Amino acid sequence: MAYVPVPVVRSAGSLPTALAYDPSNVFARILRREIPAQLLHEDEHCVAFRDVAPQAPLHVLVIPRKALAGLGDAGADDAALLGHLLLVGRAVAERLGHPSARYVVNHGAPSGQSVFHLHVHVLAGRPLAWPPG
Repeated sequence: MAYVPVPVVRSAGSLPTALAYDPSNVFARILRREIPAQLLHEDEHCVAFRDVAPQAPLHVLVIPRKALAGLGDAGADDAALLGHLLLVGRAVAERLGHPSARYVVNHGAPSGQSVFHLHVHVLAGRPLAWPPG
């Protein structure tokens, strides 16, 4: 089934807003190989690597090569990329022995985003409570 964009009506506070992208952020520097990372996956659209401050036995970050500060910067034309990030996260988790995992995308500092390059957290290997704190 092909992706069909759904018209979105924005109301104040209903959807994430775009964030400022800084090309010197740590993830952009990882993409440029200026900072080493333990890469677990790499393709033309994204890379996945272990988080340096893991919050679970498995804590992987999946980041797009495209310069998007956060989810609010993604448009309908990024739908395939966003899906690809999730599928890569799932494949990496499964390959590392974790068929169950949590996939998290934070948008903006109040949500906990500290690096303003879109990324998916993949967490597994311990019980994860709900709601998250």
